[in-house]
Amino acid sequence: MEVILAKSAGFCYGVRRAVELAEQTAKERGGCYLLGDLIHNAHVIDELSALGARTVPDASALAPGDTVVIRSHGERKSILDDLSARGIDCVNATCPNVRRIQELVAEAEREGRRAVIIGEPNHPEVMSAASFCERPAVLENPDAVRDWLEKTPDSREIPVTVAAQTTCVREIFENSWKILKKECTDAKKYDTICNATRRRQAEATEIAARVGVMAVVGDRKSANTRHLADICRKLCPKTVQIETAAELSLEMFDGCAVAGLTAGASTPAGIIKEVLATMSEEFTNEAVVGSAEPATEEAAPVAAEPAAETQAPAEPVAEADAPAKEETANEFEEMLNKQSFRTLNTGEKVTGIVRAITSKEVEVDVGAKQTAYIKFSELTDDPNANPEDIVHVGDEIEAYIVRVNDVEGFAELSKRRLDAQKKWEEVEKAVENKTVHEGVVTEENKGGIVVSVDGIRVFVPASQSGKPRGADLSAMKGQTVKLRITEFNRARRRVVGSIRAVADEERRAAQEKVWSSIEVGKRYTGVVKSMTSYGVFVDIGGVDGMVHISELSWSRIKDPKEVCKVGDTLEVYVINFDPERRKISLGVKDHNRDPWQDFLNTYGVGDVASVRIVKLMPFGAFAEVVPGVDGLIHISQIADHRVEKPEDELSEGQVVNAKITNIDEERQKISLSIRQAPRQSYEEE
Repeated sequence: MEVILAKSAGFCYGVRRAVELAEQTAKERGGCYLLGDLIHNAHVIDELSALGARTVPDASALAPGDTVVIRSHGERKSILDDLSARGIDCVNATCPNVRRIQELVAEAEREGRRAVIIGEPNHPEVMSAASFCERPAVLENPDAVRDWLEKTPDSREIPVTVAAQTTCVREIFENSWKILKKECTDAKKYDTICNATRRRQAEATEIAARVGVMAVVGDRKSANTRHLADICRKLCPKTVQIETAAELSLEMFDGCAVAGLTAGASTPAGIIKEVLATMSEEFTNEAVVGSAEPATEEAAPVAAEPAAETQAPAEPVAEADAPAKEETANEFEEMLNKQSFRTLNTGEKVTGIVRAITSKEVEVDVGAKQTAYIKFSELTDDPNANPEDIVHVGDEIEAYIVRVNDVEGFAELSKRRLDAQKKWEEVEKAVENKTVHEGVVTEENKGGIVVSVDGIRVFVPASQSGKPRGADLSAMKGQTVKLRITEFNRARRRVVGSIRAVADEERRAAQEKVWSSIEVGKRYTGVVKSMTSYGVFVDIGGVDGMVHISELSWSRIKDPKEVCKVGDTLEVYVINFDPERRKISLGVKDHNRDPWQDFLNTYGVGDVASVRIVKLMPFGAFAEVVPGVDGLIHISQIADHRVEKPEDELSEGQVVNAKITNIDEERQKISLSIRQAPRQSYEEE
């Protein structure tokens, strides 16, 4: 039988921190109290009790001057306030990830938001976090979310802040969030599922899909262990949850060729090793094949004493071979403890977990004997940045090792330098791959502009800015632009880019799209780009088409400016096009409409219409009766007295009342008379 061990089996950072604080407090102060179970593991509690850390059921058993360790799940705010008021010394071992949830719900309430926690209502961690606000909604799953929305009248109107129990199953959290996001008017999501939990659940899922039996080790009161078992059962029906190796039996693995092993966050290394040894030595005749060593100390437990360094056999041997068995056991011992012996070397890249954020630096657990720190100046290039906006306690972080001091037992790290290195590598690849980037124009420089792309200064020459020669480039400051990096010199730290190259490429692509689908009669929504005395040019998606002045309106106009201006949006259609000459004629007038018929449907002989003078002639004036239909006012019909010239009485654009005296439907001509219309005061339009 082959056994696959999960990389992230055992203590997470928060549990290990709580146990270490309790051990240290008990030793330094000659004993202390634990308010409830420090973690969900009876074996650990027994070991702490032997050191003088005594468990009390509630705060009433404590007296002023006592020292109490607050468990990793946290404690209700009312109890913490009571302990402080009574003069009881509290050592807060609350997991940093749980403390973040407490802060989030408290902040939500200060902002007038409703705090929603997706988790088990009766779990100590959830009860602790929920106590930091007045009206929390603790919802266990999507069904509970729907029920809450139905029963709470104001739930959809009040803004909500949504967080998750650190050990929540991801599928439950994401499905719950989808409902809240859809139903609530203003919902904020904070993914507070612990990184270690994410990795542990992902690894358990991957292993369970490959094995015949899956063993999950952990205290039965542990929520994260229970969730692990539930996840594994979906893919491996033969999943067993045990607390110790004593619960294993041969029947569990009957007929199994490959078995899997994982453990909850509260399971000590010693128990995992015992279960592993039992499965590998007692239940199989072959050497066990385990996973690769853990990626971080958070992901794998560390034993108190290092294992002896041994070399495992190259090939599996029979169980009767005692030396091989001993080496195999030592191999797993070494695997579980390997992080303790990590050697830190200046210039190398290291991955760790953020343990604390102080006033000057970030403390990082890199799984080594040395304590690692990142100074704020080495965290980011932005001197005004808030470190807590960049990293949070419990986050996984990558950094360069700047200096190692073995004498004093610390190491200096730099995230800023690693980020810069990654950026330069990305720039180098961008030149090769001709990647398009987005950036913000930060300044006008001699001969061009400077664009910030992910913190890197990119110089764009004026000729590549996409603006006409001599244009005011300072107007581009603050704009977000797309560009392609064309030159790169890491030694000189010089990067050159082109906005025009991207714009030209996008324009060509848009033009090809238009020309590949254009047809007579097709309609477009376009933008007026320029104007002439004879028409306007309209951009219909990267291609300009011409709308002649006669096609702009049914009304008679002398200048396109009478009906539109540059920047206006026009609904146009294609009259004709020439793909070889790349010319397109567009129209705005709807030729499906018949202005003459509109006139006949509206007016008849004898009707009086309000008309607009559109053209003056020696023999009279033409007036628009309806858009697209003009009538003639003969000079003799302009006034009651003799008129020498029409312009003596009328002007273009003037609106007058005129009587329709004759309609020639065959020739589509109209005769009008001002003389026969009711008298009026003429006004310019």
